[in-house]
Amino acid sequence: MPPGPEGTQVIRRDGRPAQAPEGPRAWSQAPGPGRGGARPAGPEQTRAYRPHGPDRGASPYAPTQTPQPYADPHRRQGGGVGAPPQPPRRTSPPAPPQQPPRPAKSRRRPHWGRRIGLVLLALLVLIGGSVVYLDRGLNRIDALADYPDRIGDTPGTNWLLVGSDSRAGMTPEEEAALATGGDVGEGRTDTIIVVHIPESGKATMVSIPRDSYVPIPGYGRDKINAAFAQGGPQLLVQTVEGATGLHMDHYAEIGFGGFAGIVDALGGVNLCVPYPIDDPLAGINLQPGCQDLTGAQALGFVRTRATPLADLDRMKNQRAFMSALLDKATSAGTLVNPFRLWPMVTKTAGSLQVDEGDHLWNLAGLAWAMRSGPITTTVPIAGFEDVDSGNVLVWDRERASQFFGALAEDRPVPDSLITTGP
Repeated sequence: MPPGPEGTQVIRRDGRPAQAPEGPRAWSQAPGPGRGGARPAGPEQTRAYRPHGPDRGASPYAPTQTPQPYADPHRRQGGGVGAPPQPPRRTSPPAPPQQPPRPAKSRRRPHWGRRIGLVLLALLVLIGGSVVYLDRGLNRIDALADYPDRIGDTPGTNWLLVGSDSRAGMTPEEEAALATGGDVGEGRTDTIIVVHIPESGKATMVSIPRDSYVPIPGYGRDKINAAFAQGGPQLLVQTVEGATGLHMDHYAEIGFGGFAGIVDALGGVNLCVPYPIDDPLAGINLQPGCQDLTGAQALGFVRTRATPLADLDRMKNQRAFMSALLDKATSAGTLVNPFRLWPMVTKTAGSLQVDEGDHLWNLAGLAWAMRSGPITTTVPIAGFEDVDSGNVLVWDRERASQFFGALAEDRPVPDSLITTGP
């Protein structure tokens, strides 16, 4: 056979022959023809490589390398081209660490007690401010002035209520609408009522006829309404105290205009008219039966003497009116209705004249004491006489003394002394 290609020659720089490397050689490094050495002849050339072992001779050559086919995972079977490699997926940035959950806020319960308390406080402030404002608007006069030998304080509370024929503050049109008859000069009293409020029990409302023939300090005996004309409220109070033996604690006076205004502020007053009353001088023409009266009609009703018993009927009508007026003024329909209560209170405060020591809450106490219906009566009378002052009404001295004696001691008046009729 032709010689094989010459193997790689290793020449050293110092000229020495290269020594064969010790240790195992690769198959390509095995000595053979033309490689600087000869392979063993004979059967050794065809002998297959066998691994060395304890019972075999060690072979200095590496085993024959057998290439293995590479299987591409992206190639399809059958020689087709596989899908292109997918780009790496973008990964989102790592989520921030989760915060621990906040504790749920406890929902506060509404403080209804506090809210109601604030509302009540606001109402109290509003009512208190209104009372002070109205109290300052009262017309005050010195009616309960002291005088020598005045009767000392008596048990219970006594009011002197006076209805005068004053036209003060009224226009001519208002005087015509109320049939007042125009200015008559000096003031007179059409109504004189004593109200006794006991420590316990019902109040007693006593009508004193304006023609009562009584002693007037400094003027002798005369009709009781002459005291008002001659000395005003102070002389009238002194005359009433001397005739009744009762110490007056409060005083209230109202004129024609204020009287009608209070009734209209309440929306009218329901009264039961016992008989037909036609009195052009009082400006009324009423039919029998229960009916709502306006301010002008109510004023005519308490003033008229066009009835069978004249002044005695008038006193009875006045007491009936007062009871109806106070009943409506203190009713729930009035107290809970600000559109009725406020006009009534303001009109009352602006229409009344009271003593210097009286206040709005004193008037409220009077109305409250009479809300359940007072005992209404008149002074026990003996009859009528003609004197220099004209026709006058004379009291029954014995019965009148017992009557006012019971009130002065804060005892109920005996039924035998109560006059329910005229």
